[in-house]
Amino acid sequence: MNPTAAPLRHDWTVAEALELFALPFADLLYRAQGVHRQHFDPNAVQVSTLLSIKTGACPEDCAYCPQSARHEGEVEREKLLAVEEVLSAARTAKASGASRFCMGAAWRNPKDRDLDAVVAMVEGVKALGLETCVTLGMLRVDQAQRLKDAGLDYYNHNLDTSPEFYGSIITTRTYQDRLDTLGHVRSAGIKVCSGGILGMGESLRDRAGMLVQLANLPEHPESVPINLLVQVEGTPLYGRDRLDGIDFVRTIAVARLLMPQSFVRLSAGRTDMSDELQALCFSAGANSIFYGEKLLTTANPDTDRDRALFAKLGVRALEIQETLPEAGDFVQEAPCGCGAAKLRAGA
Repeated sequence: MNPTAAPLRHDWTVAEALELFALPFADLLYRAQGVHRQHFDPNAVQVSTLLSIKTGACPEDCAYCPQSARHEGEVEREKLLAVEEVLSAARTAKASGASRFCMGAAWRNPKDRDLDAVVAMVEGVKALGLETCVTLGMLRVDQAQRLKDAGLDYYNHNLDTSPEFYGSIITTRTYQDRLDTLGHVRSAGIKVCSGGILGMGESLRDRAGMLVQLANLPEHPESVPINLLVQVEGTPLYGRDRLDGIDFVRTIAVARLLMPQSFVRLSAGRTDMSDELQALCFSAGANSIFYGEKLLTTANPDTDRDRALFAKLGVRALEIQETLPEAGDFVQEAPCGCGAAKLRAGA
């Protein structure tokens, strides 16, 4: 951590987050970029690849998800992939420049016998020199510990939205269920990957509330994926009004200000983003993406497009296990007199 940066906060209020959202766009990006440079190389982006290792037939009713068995647009059901098939995909991801390999299974919660194969996948991917991440649904304490013992680096479990809006999107598990799983993961010593989805019909207060929930966890998530809803025909959210791009960038910037040391990832929805919109997101503090043509069941920009974008922006992909340098030389003071509450998290 940069010695000049303010200590991290875990006591944000929704009102404070809303004041940040209300800043003039240029001032918000200036503040976010200043905080970003205190903790990260502003021209480096962490690259992950995501593979669906078990697709479809999920019993949950998440309104955004085509893998739910409750929706008309359910994707084709597939059994759990063989370990060697997963490792082959991981080798390809590493050769393409990914430093982290993420594996997702459409389960409400894994059965103990399911973990046998997942543990073998984690061990195999780890042996390739890649960071490992899985998302398997809700976990018990002992299951989290078993994954930790296998060498798992990250566990993804998104909060999705604010506590107030959550019931409009999901009814088959509670918000507290999600928080409990994050607690089990953290207590096992696994790094946390947790974020949310924008464009589901939530209000600005809901976006602020989701970020405050994440920032006020006992430890900030090491990785915060911000997804733009991918509308899939047959799901309840198909046909919703699309989120304005500037509103998306504002959310990235506020996430950076509330969680200065977290990687903020552009996740689902990048196929609908122009190069210019993604560039604004990087300027606002995003510094991680998913690489590859597919995210679980939805499309993602191909690697050639991402390489071309990186080249245009002068951005490099972080090397595997690279330690980020202190970026104190880049720090700039935030503008004064903007009318927002004084930041106590690096600005």
